[in-house]
Amino acid sequence: TCPQCHRSASLDQRGLRGFQRNRLLEAIVQRYQQGRAAAAAAAKCQLCDRSPPEPAAVLCEQCEVLYCAACQLRCHPARGPFAKHRLVPPPAHPGAPGGGGDSDGGSGGKGAGGGRKVPTCAEHDLENYSMYCVSCRSPVCYQCLEEGKHGKHEVKALGAMWKQHKAQLSQALNGVSDKAKEAKEFLVQLKNLLQQIQENGLDYEACLVAQCDALVDALTRQKAKLLTKVTKEREHKLKVVWDQINHCTLKLRQSTGLMEYCLEVIKENDPSGFLQISDALIKRVQVSQEQWVKGALEPKVSAEFDLTLDSEPLLQAIHQLDFIQMKFPVTVPPVPLLQLEKCCTRNNSVTLAWRMPPLSHNPVEGYILELDDGDGGQFREVYVGKETLCTIDGLHFNSTYNARVKAFNSSGVGPYSKTVILQTSDVAWFTFDPSSAHRDIVLSNDNQTATCNSYDDRVVLGTAAFSKGVHYWELHVDRYDNHPDPAFGIARINVVKDMMLGKDDKAWAMYVDNNRSWFMHCNSHTNRTEGGVSKGATVGVLLDLNKHNLTFYINGQQQGPPAFENVEGVFMPALSLNRNVQVSLLQFS
Repeated sequence: TCPQCHRSASLDQRGLRGFQRNRLLEAIVQRYQQGRAAAAAAAKCQLCDRSPPEPAAVLCEQCEVLYCAACQLRCHPARGPFAKHRLVPPPAHPGAPGGGGDSDGGSGGKGAGGGRKVPTCAEHDLENYSMYCVSCRSPVCYQCLEEGKHGKHEVKALGAMWKQHKAQLSQALNGVSDKAKEAKEFLVQLKNLLQQIQENGLDYEACLVAQCDALVDALTRQKAKLLTKVTKEREHKLKVVWDQINHCTLKLRQSTGLMEYCLEVIKENDPSGFLQISDALIKRVQVSQEQWVKGALEPKVSAEFDLTLDSEPLLQAIHQLDFIQMKFPVTVPPVPLLQLEKCCTRNNSVTLAWRMPPLSHNPVEGYILELDDGDGGQFREVYVGKETLCTIDGLHFNSTYNARVKAFNSSGVGPYSKTVILQTSDVAWFTFDPSSAHRDIVLSNDNQTATCNSYDDRVVLGTAAFSKGVHYWELHVDRYDNHPDPAFGIARINVVKDMMLGKDDKAWAMYVDNNRSWFMHCNSHTNRTEGGVSKGATVGVLLDLNKHNLTFYINGQQQGPPAFENVEGVFMPALSLNRNVQVSLLQFS
């Protein structure tokens, strides 16, 4: 197939010579060679110090320098690093011997400006092209029309079609030229935009620094004011305390002097002298005592400062300090693009990924992912948030779901994306789930084998969730020591995991020892059945969500009638065990 005209051709006995020659390309190559030959006709040595320079003898393709013979020996010897350079003769003058003759690129060149040989038909060498076959879109000769395959095709005059196609090409070139002109103007615009971005960035940085410095200055001034208030409060408290100290010291000194005087008076043995002054002295003592009124011996101020700086609003405002978008009106977001290469299903869960189209200026506050019911029903919201990757668990097995997503912002909700169709697995496959297991659970063998570090029973769940259909799985008892009571069954995701399975209302289980088994739900024990487990035993669990019941098997034997009726909802395979038991998953269906 021709890479230019996109037409297919078959090889015949002539081989490559049977292909149609690209006459236009030949003419272009010929003109190019003639132009190079004309330019090289006056080629002179580029390193000669003679005047005029000697004609060039060789051209170094690596250095791209013309040398005369003498300069080539002197400046470009064939040794050292120049040994690998390729020296070729300069292009010959069209009039020189061997120059301007016929070549693969052109036919019958006669020098620059010379005419070209009229092309002949590829099928008939002696005939010139004279017509144009519209059906085959190729020039033909009269003999092709009379004898060849073009006899019944629509043909037109070669000259007329030549002018018509030239006009069409010129018209198309005008459009391309206009686009090229627009592209050049756009490049200039982009370069100007670069400069504007650089300048505006510097301006915004300077403005931001100035605004932040102004905030810091305002905070510094307010800090000085607050410190002044603290200083005044401290000085006031100190003054009050010192005044109280001085006042109390004076009173204490007076009271102490009066006490000492009274003690000396009491020591006197002269009754008449004592009685002369006793009345007045008693009044002085009473007056002195009355001066120590209630509260006089309590400090008038406290050491605590009743000043509380409420800086939390300011800190929150600083943390929320950000730029506001005011240049563009906010509209609803565009249509999200689903990334189909990242959308997948595993068991009964589906994972969807999406992104916003490039160059989208409208802000996105979140996304709304909708999923139908797997049976062609109504769509419902299954996720609302900012993430662009979401996994939905707990779907129906062997079901086809339709999903779509839309974005929203403060202006409203954008349009829906295209709908993607996802098929869940026909058969469940799961392992034990390390992310939801109790911390004492120990998993190995790619999370298909479970045991425990504790002597108490701990719960581990499976990675699959069932809500519809019939599901069966088996577990192998790898180790069974000291007659423990492992429990097998199903549970909801929020089951209590630090006690035996079935003791709460979130699990339905069969617990078993080496002789018997019991069914348990809400800590109620029922259906005692003979038959226990030991090392190497196989326990099967059959969950029939179509009939809404649960059945257990030990080594292929059913343990009584279906264990539980009216089992509805979303359940996960579950197991509880202690360190005396090790269990492995065997098969699923």
